[in-house]
Amino acid sequence: MLTRRSFLSAAAATLVGRRARADAPKSGATPDLDIRDIRVEGDLSRRFVLCVPTHLAKHERVPLLVLLHGLNETQEERMGAFAWIERYGLGTAYERLRRAPVARTSTAPLWTDERVAEINAELAKRPFRGMVLACPYMPDLQISSPSELDRYAKWITDVVVPRAHKEAPTLTDAKYTGLDGCSLGGHFGLEVFLRRPEAFGAWGGVQTAIGEASAQEYARRLAEVLAKVGPKDIHVETSTNDAFRRGNEAFSASLAKRGVPHEFRMVPGPHDQAWLRESGTLEMLLWHDERPRPTRRIAR
Repeated sequence: MLTRRSFLSAAAATLVGRRARADAPKSGATPDLDIRDIRVEGDLSRRFVLCVPTHLAKHERVPLLVLLHGLNETQEERMGAFAWIERYGLGTAYERLRRAPVARTSTAPLWTDERVAEINAELAKRPFRGMVLACPYMPDLQISSPSELDRYAKWITDVVVPRAHKEAPTLTDAKYTGLDGCSLGGHFGLEVFLRRPEAFGAWGGVQTAIGEASAQEYARRLAEVLAKVGPKDIHVETSTNDAFRRGNEAFSASLAKRGVPHEFRMVPGPHDQAWLRESGTLEMLLWHDERPRPTRRIAR
């Protein structure tokens, strides 16, 4: 426990503190999403932001994606619930994908020209379809306390997901529900997924806060769970200067060694919110949007 906290705290102090000005909260509002502040019952958390697409056709239903935030935003409930919208560029990334071709918004080298061209070629063939997004507040849970992780996983699957289905035009089959997270949110999201794999069709992590040693163990656990419940879509995303790059690379390599199909993506840039706003969040959304879904519209 001490080792994990020291690891995460050192990274947070170096990466978050040094870039405080660049990481100042942004509005992130977009006409493509109706952003709702939802209060629910719970002991570890009682709040999540629900982003409902405003562009859907009548009777159209779309997948649900649950997104967990990082360590810095665990300190306050509202900050955490709104982190993806106000700090990580979720709304603007969604809007850029909806209005392709995607263009750079930063002069920093946070993408390659080849990757931007590849994304736009993909979007030209199949435009971005969109999804409902649920962004719950995540406290700084104790890895050494399995009961806390159990309770949080139960809250996500038994409270947040059903409420999102009730509020928004979602595809309710679990195979169309994804779970993703950034940094510590990727780490805790993996713990949630391992506890409740039947509730999700996909897991992804963006710069997941994971070390090389623990990556091997998580790959083993994930492989064992998937052997029992069947295949799921898996996405591992990191960046060239991510503090957790080696852990993410080790996780991907160990999954490959164990025969677990997944996509690994490395994008230029550091572990910070400016990177998320420019490329990291957009890459994550695009991957989830490309997952299979029903070709016909399903009436509610």
